[in-house]
Amino acid sequence: IFTDTKDSTTVLELKNIIHGITSQDVEDQQLFVFKDNEFQEPLEDNKTLSDCGITAVTAKAQAPLTIGVAHRQDDGTFEQPSFDPYSLPPDLPDVMRPQESNVQLQPPADPQCA
Repeated sequence: IFTDTKDSTTVLELKNIIHGITSQDVEDQQLFVFKDNEFQEPLEDNKTLSDCGITAVTAKAQAPLTIGVAHRQDDGTFEQPSFDPYSLPPDLPDVMRPQESNVQLQPPADPQCA
């Protein structure tokens, strides 16, 4: 799921966004940041994304941050989060791609030759 949120969005609000897409109740979700190839501690509902270190600097369109969702199982416990990519991010628009400079600098004209 790719979504766009503000730094001031709470974890609970993000869970509501996920609920709107997956129909998984918010109380049956646990969210985790996937960092350094492992899931961190569960995110707290009352914290903002910036409180959790999720900002426009750490999560960009060209380098999205991965948040894992664990669902509550029938026995009341949460499943272990796993990273299973189901889709790839869309290609970057041309305006967001790094531009190569093909400009060649010319030496300044000799003022005595003008």
